[in-house]
Amino acid sequence: MEHHTHAPTGPALTRLAVSATLHCLTGCAIGEVLGMVLGTAFGWSNGTTIVVAVLLAFLFGYALTIRPVLRSGLPLRAAIGVALAADTVSIAVMELVDNAVMLLIPGAMGAGLGNWVFWAALAGSLAVAFVVTVPVNRWLIARGKGHAVVHQHHH
Repeated sequence: MEHHTHAPTGPALTRLAVSATLHCLTGCAIGEVLGMVLGTAFGWSNGTTIVVAVLLAFLFGYALTIRPVLRSGLPLRAAIGVALAADTVSIAVMELVDNAVMLLIPGAMGAGLGNWVFWAALAGSLAVAFVVTVPVNRWLIARGKGHAVVHQHHH
């Protein structure tokens, strides 16, 4: 079902995309930081660390969307559907970019938790992911997809 009810345009659309991306960044950052910290602390391989970080990013990203949608009165199954529709592309893009940047920064994945390189690389990778994901969210919202789906359930 498509919804074409007064979709924002221009600066309003960009502001909404930035807001949606900040929302996505929050969940991704919680999961990503937790996954990277666990992987680094336990000495996991880069692959295992990234898998855990991505899974946690999706978990926290979806949870941050499901909670307010449940408060709007939707049952859990429907709220999960809204979260999947609203956040999957955004989280996937953010995680792809974030982890690619982490892998490209020499020594970032191998730096210990007490090493500034680890934290600077992680912060920088999340910042790059944010910048790349804003236009993706803008494109989705303009078409009534992505985070626009959540706004249909806000009261």
